[in-house]
Amino acid sequence: MRYFATIKIAFRALRRNKLRTILTMLGIIIGVGAVIAMVGIGNGAKAQVQARIAALGQNVILIFSGSINRSGVFSGFGGAGTLMVEDALAIQNEVSGVAAVSPEARSSGQLMAGNNNWSTQVMGEGVEYFNIRQWDFDDGAMFTEADVRSAAKVCVLGKTTADKLFPDENAVGKTLRIRNVPIRVLGVLHPKGVSMMGSDQDDTVVVPYTTCMKRLAGVTTLRAINVQAASTDQIADVQNGITDLLRQRHRILPGRDDDFIIRNQQEISETANATTETMTALLAGVAVISLIVGGIGIMNIMLVSVTERTREIGIRMAVGARGRDILLQFLIEAVTLSSIGGLLGIGLGIGGAKVLTVIKQWPTLVSPESTLIAFVFSAAVGIFFGFYPARKASQLDPIDALRYE
Repeated sequence: MRYFATIKIAFRALRRNKLRTILTMLGIIIGVGAVIAMVGIGNGAKAQVQARIAALGQNVILIFSGSINRSGVFSGFGGAGTLMVEDALAIQNEVSGVAAVSPEARSSGQLMAGNNNWSTQVMGEGVEYFNIRQWDFDDGAMFTEADVRSAAKVCVLGKTTADKLFPDENAVGKTLRIRNVPIRVLGVLHPKGVSMMGSDQDDTVVVPYTTCMKRLAGVTTLRAINVQAASTDQIADVQNGITDLLRQRHRILPGRDDDFIIRNQQEISETANATTETMTALLAGVAVISLIVGGIGIMNIMLVSVTERTREIGIRMAVGARGRDILLQFLIEAVTLSSIGGLLGIGLGIGGAKVLTVIKQWPTLVSPESTLIAFVFSAAVGIFFGFYPARKASQLDPIDALRYE
């Protein structure tokens, strides 16, 4: 009963000064709301990056040609043209753990269909490319191995490209021209959206890599090779096997740099996640500072409250209240301020995250874990910053307190 009475007295004291109570809670409300919203933005960005990485496919290893060094000027990856079709075939046949391989060549050009035209990227790929990327079809079908062997003049369109060239009709079976080469459309891909780099993955046309090399780009080397490992556990072994095989095939002596670049999906994911985690930590850190400022506001108001209620404390002690009862009363007041502020802040943070999603189109993801942590932290702030004023109140001398004016 003693504790219940102490709690009632604490709540009565808070209701007595409603405006001051609300203003004191405001710092906690803003702090918790900021933490929830900022962490939600960071989690949303991380989820979006992971989704875009997943759009690459499962267990994907990307091999790029190296760079050219001419008079100290490097061309960047893909400039050296060191990858051959034979390299891709050797990887498929000689490296264990490889599930699929797609040689890749690229070109660009103006596509024309009737009165419509569109400039986009032309990708030359193998038949396994769509399985590696896990890219479904909205209509039609992909080209075949026979089309690759014969460098057939066929293609598959991304959704954006199909809509630009054939806005009011089905693109499948129609003919377009790339650099005056007539190409028949076999299928239209299901939309994949924006890539990690911000480009439209659906703004593309995919042809057999042999068609791209012989009929469109006029090249004999590949830009890249797409490889899919049989399982996640085998990615590292497959990557090491590819490195050893290509160094052997390209006659690279020990101690010399590779003339190719290998990246796997896990490396890309770890790099992207490290960036988003840093951003999330920075945003959350700024929000936590505002939460601490709110806690300092609680301490300040509680100290003022102790001073204002010195005679009340003296009277309570004179009629039998012990020091721990006074300590508990002021601690309850502080924790109540921070806890209610925390609950209101959670609502503000979730609402703010949803508003940002609607207005700014920022992806946000508010997790139950971050909400619980923010609430517990707000309560802890009340205990930490409320303890000193409460302890000061509990140590007042009853006689001095009764004489206080």
